[in-house]
Amino acid sequence: MEKMYKDEVDENGYPLDKGYLEIGLPSSLQESIDKMKIVNQMLEEGKRDFLWDGEWCELNSEINVCEVDGIISSDQAWYLREKYLGMRKEDNTK
Repeated sequence: MEKMYKDEVDENGYPLDKGYLEIGLPSSLQESIDKMKIVNQMLEEGKRDFLWDGEWCELNSEINVCEVDGIISSDQAWYLREKYLGMRKEDNTK
């Protein structure tokens, strides 16, 4: 096992690279992510995609269902929402 160095982890000891939160996702969620990646790539290339809103809603729904059913953690859900849907979790600790 690779040793984690202090500058590679956050204050809670979790890796700064959060890619591990995408490992082992259910196939339906992974399929929605893959579709969203394609749509986002098209937008980055300046192409119009009239299905963007439908794919966004489908992925958001898949994330919500998996989180509520306990298939993925809240941390995973927010990581996916931020990465693929552009959502931000509000800080309610104020």
